[in-house]
Parts: sequence; C-alpha cells; structure tokens
Amino acid sequence: MTTLKSAPIREARILGVGAHRPPRVIDNEEVCTWIDSSDEWIQQRTGIRTRRWAAPDVSVVDMSEDAGAKALAAAGLTGSDVDAVILATVSYPFQTPAAAAVVAHRLGATPAAAFDVSAGCAGFCHGVALAGDLVRAGTARNVLVVGAEKLSDFTDQHDRSTAFLFADGAGAVVVGASDEPGIGPTVWGSDGGQSELIKSKFSWLELRQDSTVNSGGNPSGNPDALATEAARWPFLEQQGQSVFRWAVWQMAPVAQAAMDAAGVTAEDIDVFVAHQANARIIDAMVKQLKLPESVHVARDIVDMGNTSAASVPLAMERAMADGDAPSGGLALLIGYGAGLSYAAQVVRLP
Repeated sequence: MTTLKSAPIREARILGVGAHRPPRVIDNEEVCTWIDSSDEWIQQRTGIRTRRWAAPDVSVVDMSEDAGAKALAAAGLTGSDVDAVILATVSYPFQTPAAAAVVAHRLGATPAAAFDVSAGCAGFCHGVALAGDLVRAGTARNVLVVGAEKLSDFTDQHDRSTAFLFADGAGAVVVGASDEPGIGPTVWGSDGGQSELIKSKFSWLELRQDSTVNSGGNPSGNPDALATEAARWPFLEQQGQSVFRWAVWQMAPVAQAAMDAAGVTAEDIDVFVAHQANARIIDAMVKQLKLPESVHVARDIVDMGNTSAASVPLAMERAMADGDAPSGGLALLIGYGAGLSYAAQVVRLP
C-alpha cells in the first residue's frame, strides 16, 4: 500500500498586525439625538464614549483591504507571500462570493485560498485558530486573518437597547511559520440553544414579503434590491442582560482554560484582549481571572464601540501602537458573542 506524503509539522506565530479605523467619530451626544438616553447612562452601562462609522461608500472589503495591507507591511511581506485569506465578518451583505476572495485579489494574493468565517464576535479568534493550524500542518506558509464589520448598516438607530453599541472597523494579522510556538491551543465552543440572544431582527425573506418593515433606507444600498427601495436591511438585536450574564460567568473559565492549555499563568500574560462588547464585562473577567496589575487590559471599546469580529484585532493593534503591548509579549485573546460562540487563545505578539 502506498504511503501518502505529509508536510512536516512546524510552529506558527503572528508576524504583523494592521487596522482600519473609519474617520467619522460619533459621540454619545449624537446618539442621543436618535434615542432617549444620555452620555452618562451610555458610559455607565457600556463604557462607550464614541464609536466609528464608515462612510456610505466604504465596504467591509474596503476596510479589510486597508487593514490587511498594513498587516502585510508590518510583517515585511506582500500579497504574493500569502497562501490563504480568512475573513471573519457577519456584516458582508453578499452570500457569495466570499469577501475574502475579493480582498485576496485586491492585495495581490491570487491564487491564495480565501474564505469567510461567520462566528459572530468570536470570528477573529476562530480565524487565528484555523490559520495557526494551516501553517503548522504545512498547508500554508503565511495566512492573512481579518476581522471586519460594517455594523452601522445593520443598526436600528431608534432601538434604545442597541443603537449606541455597534460600530465599524477592521483589524488584521499575518500568521506565519516560527521556530517556537507562538499561538497556543485554542479553547472554543458554541451553545446554539441560546442563539436567540443575539440575532437579526428580521430575515431577508420577511423583508421581501413586507417591504414596509424597517423602512428608512440604508446608506450602502442593497445591490440585490428588495421589494421596494424603502425596504431596510435586517437589524441586529440582542437580549442584553442575558448576554451580559453569560459572558461574565462563562467566559472567564474559557479564558483560564486557554492559559492552562498554553502552559502559562496570569502572571505570564502581558496583555489581555477580550472582545470589546462592554467595559463592565471586561472588568468582571479581569477580576475573575485575578490578572495582576502588570497586565495591560485593552479597552478599545471606549473610543471604538462594539465592532464584533473586528474588536479583538483592533484592540490588539491599539495596545501595540500605544506601547502598552511589548514586542514578543504574551497576549490572552478571547472572543464571544452571537451563536452563542466563543474562542480563546494565548499568542505571542510580533
């Protein structure tokens, strides 16, 4: 019997990080012109002061291309060095083709494998797990992982429970080969029994059947055209209190399990980068994990809002740019959200 050949197992790590932050800043005062709320209430409940929204003519692909190009430059690579592109998003409005394929083409990565990942706010950490395995197995030399969202397209500006939360942006990393382990084992999972906690308020089918639902138009437009020009894209909705309790009490053990799997302790961690959903959730996780004061805690949410799959790479890039994350240091990453899905890993920073 013929024995199949296999590539040698090698290690993987993050080689470069990049980010795209839309120039338009929306503060809480502007949000309060849409809903009955206040800057004090929003900051007290979420920690958010401002958020970024992309221009109407800027897409998920546009932001991904910019973040990806910056990550490649930071890694000292070009698109031709990339063998696979993984794009985590829930706000790309086309079922096909994958946004990743378009991004790969724009960056000159053709014929790299390219596919999208839909795992909500945990999508980027899923992408890092996949990229690390691809590199370790020899399937790819370098993998570009992007988390990108344009949630402003799916935000109901008149929904008092969500209008102040969601934002736009993109973050990217390049994962490549390493002589030493640079990406720890990923601890991940899902609980579809709680999928109703975060979901689209209306489906495309419902919108087509009733064009009066969510009327008001959408800044990006819908290239497939709904029943009438007045029809609105599906909004996002969530049961905030239930999501808060789930994240506070169940995600800290996942983060601890990721540290255990990587063979490190809280004292070894330099940066804690959790999904930027709510500052109070982050504070609760820090307390449960007993992270020492020496650990920098990413709080990109204050200025960026909740960017779903983009939040972890954006927060990681901010910590590095501000000098709060040392080169070669260890970062504990964890994403969690719609699905309900989650993923966590310890990585070594470039």
